[in-house]
Amino acid sequence: MSLPPRAVLVHRTTEYEELLSRHGTHGQAAFFLSSRGRAIDEIVERHRRTRRALAEVTAAVPLAWRQTRVERADLDRFLFAPEDVVVVVGQDGLVANVSKYLAGQPVVGIDPEPGRNPGVLVRHRPADARKALAAALASGAGTTELTMVEAVADDTQRLLALNEIYLGAPSHQTSRYRLSLAGDQGAVEAQASSGVLVGTGTGATGWIRSVWQERGGARADDAPRLPDPTEKRLVWFVREAWPSPTTGTSLVEGELVEDDRLTLTVESERLVAFGDGIETDTVELTWGQQVRIGVCPQRLRLVG
Repeated sequence: MSLPPRAVLVHRTTEYEELLSRHGTHGQAAFFLSSRGRAIDEIVERHRRTRRALAEVTAAVPLAWRQTRVERADLDRFLFAPEDVVVVVGQDGLVANVSKYLAGQPVVGIDPEPGRNPGVLVRHRPADARKALAAALASGAGTTELTMVEAVADDTQRLLALNEIYLGAPSHQTSRYRLSLAGDQGAVEAQASSGVLVGTGTGATGWIRSVWQERGGARADDAPRLPDPTEKRLVWFVREAWPSPTTGTSLVEGELVEDDRLTLTVESERLVAFGDGIETDTVELTWGQQVRIGVCPQRLRLVG
């Protein structure tokens, strides 16, 4: 006997809740903000709007379904099940945060603040939740398969991300490694840099795009073209590569398709890889270890 679907409502602590946690009371939080020239009213209203959206989405879950909630900080400890329908209520970035923990479950993005969020990944309004939930399980539903990026270390550590993966030093120190491209006549180069970014088409509206623009990507004929979110292609950039007698700067950008892999061999005491800005969930690497980064076979199923 199969289990009924479970709606997993993913949300994050609001700014108002964080203020109350730090200052204890509404009055103390209001005083703290006023001393810095900011009013608490807008923050309270945004909190109420988010809570209303959560309540509306909760009410839209069919009675025959099971449901639960998980806060962003607890995602790495939450066990998603195959029959789950993941409902993200929040910003676009929250969809990226949850994507790395999924294995093909459909995701419904709900925007509690239309006009404030770009709405690239949170494509539905709270009032549309019931319809979107039904579509998530419908055969041949209108889902978009978004490309993800993965990093796999030689000790089997694995990291997934929807936007981008950063590999480098965990601080502002120089990252030292040996970069190799098997698909480019075996090109290998020792480098010292501020780290390496490998991003998807979904991430092409964020960090990856800013690096691409700084490199003159829109104007340079030889610059890699930013991929579309559903395209099985990634772009990568080395940040601030430093030339020296032992390190080079000739391999600083490119693209990866299908089976292509960018390989980094660590030549520092400690480097880390993290995805989508979640620095608390990292792959730890040390001297001599290798990590291979490329297109992830797994994709994010976004409803709508």
